[in-house]
Amino acid sequence: MIRPVHRRSFVGRLALLASAAAVHPLHALAQAFPQQTIRFISPWPAGGSNDTFSRLIGARIAKSLGQPVVVENRPGATGTLGVAQVARAPADGYTIVMGSSPTHATAAAIYPTLTYDPVRDFAPITMVGVVSNVLAVHPSVPARTVKELIDLARRSPGQLSFASAGNGSSQHLSGEMFKVMTGVDMLHVPYKGAAPAIADMLAGHVRLGFHNMPDVIPHLKTGGLRAIAVTAAKRAAALPDVPTIAESGVPDYQAEVWFGVFAPAGTPRPVVDRLHAEISAALTDPEIRGKLEALGNEVSGIGPDAFAAYVRSEVTRWAAIVAKAGVKPN
Repeated sequence: MIRPVHRRSFVGRLALLASAAAVHPLHALAQAFPQQTIRFISPWPAGGSNDTFSRLIGARIAKSLGQPVVVENRPGATGTLGVAQVARAPADGYTIVMGSSPTHATAAAIYPTLTYDPVRDFAPITMVGVVSNVLAVHPSVPARTVKELIDLARRSPGQLSFASAGNGSSQHLSGEMFKVMTGVDMLHVPYKGAAPAIADMLAGHVRLGFHNMPDVIPHLKTGGLRAIAVTAAKRAAALPDVPTIAESGVPDYQAEVWFGVFAPAGTPRPVVDRLHAEISAALTDPEIRGKLEALGNEVSGIGPDAFAAYVRSEVTRWAAIVAKAGVKPN
């Protein structure tokens, strides 16, 4: 015998279900994400630090998310072209980018026609870490210390050239800060990425550079380049015997490059939180963390809110440095 359903009971249960749906739609959204391939944009050429970090993390989170994560290189204009594409992408979590201090801290100060706002147009997900640059020279350069390099530059104003991954890159700004704080005159030679810049350094066409640690460590080991100092405030675990520029006679010198993952602004917070959880888990994975640290990355993993506050502070800090150095677009 089928018992009739009491109307009040039936309506009550419908109300309960509706209430539950209203309370948990965001939770349901996070559980459903992702359902298709995620595009992970690296706005720099293949082979550099940004590309390496993107591929390490992308491969790891693809396994935990159960969907492909395809790293796409979209280089150009010191990383800003690829980042601009992500700013215009649908805010659904299926397009993310490995941003960095050149694209999200200094670009706004250097490029007056920048097509995106590094704060307003992005939803920060996770800060991956901070990497020191290395002041490295071709073996033909007689200087072996910061003091000797400064003396050499002062004896030949404008004759020493330093390579960078592009105008406004961390390598460029590290060099400009060095020039401002030491009073030396060196010629900046910008390239379209770290790989061609280092290739010309190895060939001896450019004498020195302030390159991301992961990009130069292999060449330091082979003797193709020689490390003079690191740009961070403290020595790097990956190069413990290499002094900082600050301790080498340029007090208060500090210039690093940070990396972090962003989604377009408006991406639902549950999706941002899910991506943060997976990337954070990747950063604590012993294998991934070991590889990142071996490349000189001081792993971070801070979440969306703390990362957003950090980006805002960096935009302010680097605006002052760019203005003082007089850096202009190419």
